[in-house]
Formats: sequence, C-alpha cells, structure tokens
Amino acid sequence: MTIDYQLVARRLVPTEAHLLCGCLRAAGIAAVVADDQHGQVNFLLAPALGGTRVLVPEGDLAAARAVLAAFERGEFMLPESTDVGPPAE
Repeated sequence: MTIDYQLVARRLVPTEAHLLCGCLRAAGIAAVVADDQHGQVNFLLAPALGGTRVLVPEGDLAAARAVLAAFERGEFMLPESTDVGPPAE
C-alpha cells in the first residue's frame, strides 16, 4: 500500500521542522521531515531549495494543521514555573 504524503509545514531551520514533526508524532500523526540535510550542510542554500519540509499522510492533513495551529498559539508551552531539572532523589 502506498501512502501519499502532503506538505503541512516548511521551515528554514531544520531543528524547527523536527520540533514540529515531534509534536505531530506525539499527536499520533505519522509525520516525516524531508530535505533537512541541505539546510544543515549549506544554510545559505536552504532558502533556494525551499527549506526543510514536514510531510504527513494525506488523510491526516486536517488533523496535522489543527495540531500545528495549536502549537503556534502556544498551547504546548510549559508554564514558567515548571521544573525540568533532574528528578529529586
């Protein structure tokens, strides 16, 4: 069975694309990152190539857009008071 992937986001910084991909995967969407190696090897060439792409299965496109909209609104941010240090022993 072939899965058709569709573009859901594009970022010039590959790390940002991987962050978005992680959010989508955490939401149960089989997202993948494409063209990130170009941006890491030659950052000045990345804009000419279109940056790093985040792709999702065509059937998950609407759900992926909703997840990314929630991310952009800041719904996944941790409160400033959150302790992200090592666990207390």
